[in-house]
Amino acid sequence: QVKNATDGTQRSTTSQTFGLNSSTLTLDITPSATSSKILVTCSVMLYINASAARLTIFRDSTNLADGLSSEDSFITTDGDGHYYSVSGLHFLDSPSTTSSVNYQIRFRNNQGSTTTTLPNTSALSVLTVYEIGA
Repeated sequence: QVKNATDGTQRSTTSQTFGLNSSTLTLDITPSATSSKILVTCSVMLYINASAARLTIFRDSTNLADGLSSEDSFITTDGDGHYYSVSGLHFLDSPSTTSSVNYQIRFRNNQGSTTTTLPNTSALSVLTVYEIGA
């Protein structure tokens, strides 16, 4: 099975913690077998007015990048002000369940005084999940 979500609405945050920034970049999928893998892909553009931003994928309440990098994120932008970063990432997850799981794209700032924005329709954001194998 394949599921897809898009977001063309501007979303902004000044938070230094990962929150559910977009109510539409979230998908539920129910694996058909515990051995199924879920390929998660996303493509977004972030606008950072200063400093840097972080982008990650959550499965339910778990950050899938937790412990994989010093910033617990898949994408880290280099922000020296007015910087656009086109971020695309793929992650192969093993949820080991046949219950519904939820995937979300989340982003945060590196500094609290910074605003990170998911631009509007000028850069459509896309989240796709694919079930692989069973």
